[in-house]
Amino acid sequence: MSGVMKRMGMIFRAKANKALDRAEDPRETLDYSYQKQLELLQKVRRGVADVATSRKRLELQLNQLQNQSSKLEDQGRKALALGREDLAREALSRRAALQQQVTDLETQHQTLQGEEEKLTLAAQRLQAKVDAFRTKKETIKATYTAAQAQTRIGEAFSGISEEMGDVGLAIQRAEDKTAQLQARAGAIDELLASGALDDQSGMAKDDIQAELDRLSGGTDVELELQRMKAELAGGSSPQQAIEGGTGESSQSQQQDTPRFDKQ
Repeated sequence: MSGVMKRMGMIFRAKANKALDRAEDPRETLDYSYQKQLELLQKVRRGVADVATSRKRLELQLNQLQNQSSKLEDQGRKALALGREDLAREALSRRAALQQQVTDLETQHQTLQGEEEKLTLAAQRLQAKVDAFRTKKETIKATYTAAQAQTRIGEAFSGISEEMGDVGLAIQRAEDKTAQLQARAGAIDELLASGALDDQSGMAKDDIQAELDRLSGGTDVELELQRMKAELAGGSSPQQAIEGGTGESSQSQQQDTPRFDKQ
């Protein structure tokens, strides 16, 4: 069972990998990677802004403490000038406490300034990498699109693409059906002409009827010809001309026929 389960798992992973590979579009993957890099760059920039804001806040606090320290120093001088040594000592004590805070804030300020410089440099480098990746991404996408179009054109010319294959099969089926119908029509015509099949419409004619129709048509033409001759000669009607011609032909035949007297 363990071997069967491992084999089933391998088959499932192989099929899933194949399906994912078929569904994956490199252009979409590149765009997604570029989007993630832009998000990372945006985070770095926000970090730089936050550090700069903290640094600026420390500078404001330092200015305030330094102003207070200067004020206490002036107050101590005035108190000492007035003979109030105790007030001068208190002012100097407070000033010393403020100086300690100023020293601590200056240390923090230097640390934040260093972090800000590092983040700024990292943001600049990341920006350069993102720009380079964007250029490379567009180049790869253009190359992939051109290769894909060239492949489709080649498949269309060779007829191995799915779309052109379907069109080719449809054309082949249409040609086969047309040839089959033409062959069937020719066979039916031959069978009707030979008399093997009867024409149920009554329009077909056999050989005898066709010959009679031809002779009838020839007689009509002959009558029309005799009529035209009669009109030109100012003679009799076409029927009389035919009958006359027939009578003359009979008399000539009788004259030409030799007579034998009985002895």
